[in-house]
Amino acid sequence: MKHYHFPHDREKSDSKLGNSLAEQARWGELPLNKEEPLIMHIDLNSAFATIEQQARPSLRGKPIGVTNRISKNCCVIAASYEAKALGIKVGMGLMEARLIAPDLIMLESDPPKYHFVYQKLCSIMKSYSPDVKMKSIDEGVIDFHGTRTNINKHPLEDIGMEIKQRLKCEVGKWMKINIGIGPNRFLAKTAASLHKPDGLDQIDHKNLKEIYSSLKLTDLTGIARHYEARLNAAGIFSPLEFLNASSDTLRRQVFHSVVGDDWYQRLRGWEVDGQKTRLGQVGRQFVLDQRTNENSVILPRFHYLCETVGRKLRYQNADARGILVWLVLEGGEYWQQRKMYRTSFYTDREVYVRALYLFNQRPRAKVTTIGVTCYQITPTRRSQASLFEENNRQEWLTEAVDEINERYDLFMIHSLNSLAGKRIVRQKIPAFGGSSYFDLLLKRA
Repeated sequence: MKHYHFPHDREKSDSKLGNSLAEQARWGELPLNKEEPLIMHIDLNSAFATIEQQARPSLRGKPIGVTNRISKNCCVIAASYEAKALGIKVGMGLMEARLIAPDLIMLESDPPKYHFVYQKLCSIMKSYSPDVKMKSIDEGVIDFHGTRTNINKHPLEDIGMEIKQRLKCEVGKWMKINIGIGPNRFLAKTAASLHKPDGLDQIDHKNLKEIYSSLKLTDLTGIARHYEARLNAAGIFSPLEFLNASSDTLRRQVFHSVVGDDWYQRLRGWEVDGQKTRLGQVGRQFVLDQRTNENSVILPRFHYLCETVGRKLRYQNADARGILVWLVLEGGEYWQQRKMYRTSFYTDREVYVRALYLFNQRPRAKVTTIGVTCYQITPTRRSQASLFEENNRQEWLTEAVDEINERYDLFMIHSLNSLAGKRIVRQKIPAFGGSSYFDLLLKRA
């Protein structure tokens, strides 16, 4: 058994260091971080498509796309490298994709396959450090701080190559991962994006400026068109100019907040992204298999979506106070309605009743997409017994149903009205975002 040794006061020293760095950033005196790069970013790019090609050799070398459920209104959630080379992008509708690439092979997602690879990748990563964070189902970070003396004595480039080889041996030779190494999470992720697929790169204070000189602003994680326009307005048109900008310029002229100080530190290799982020919202959406406004068709699907949202809330040990219902209508028009409540909610019934109240206010046009989102999320207080017996019975019933579903099937027991919806609405495999709900959906795979 491996034993990991970490300094007991690391958290306290990190806090002091963070305050010091922020102060230096505020005065524009922060140098490049020259410490040994000990953060490794691992990205299984085009994950679902690559896994399908690994499982079915006849698909290798061919343009393939993956979607949650094949229909004329479905979209691509993952594309193979061959499909990307033809111009297929994630989020593209099936009909548009087929116009660009008539030979595109579209497949429905297969959760057990992805779960198998996800577990293998997690297991491999955790064998090198206890400090592993899965950013999504195909992307994770290993923090090697505290492991270099007794556990991981080899150069991190060698460890990266070893991880690549282990994945090929334990899953299959078609599996390719991009690995980046850096002194902070931002530079490690940037390094992992330099040579796809199957690249391995390191960014540190020695080559940081050289790397920046080869990139565009939008190549940097977190800088999309909107922020690019802000930077351009301040006279910043390249990553090197971004690096050379003062913290005052970034804070006052570009980001108009302390986010500018974070970018000043981040670009120099200092860690500002390691904190746990607060859960902001929980939701589901579904592209209808038929365009209609008939309640008899929509409500079973809508009810089932609400039940999955309630399940996600409880799995995150969270309650919500706000609910949003949104629709895409035939013709592309977008409609939404939201409402905040004084008290929090979390059960399937509470989510459905609140969502249905909003849904019934919709326009009388045909619907193509439905969505339900809970917001104003707070940690649950369900361990506190209520003064009202009815509330306690509702909580006990919800807990009992959840226990049965976790033991036998995630949705073995559900409302009768959502039965037809369960048959049609496949469990969505999230292509982006955190991995916790993916763990929930596939824990019995």
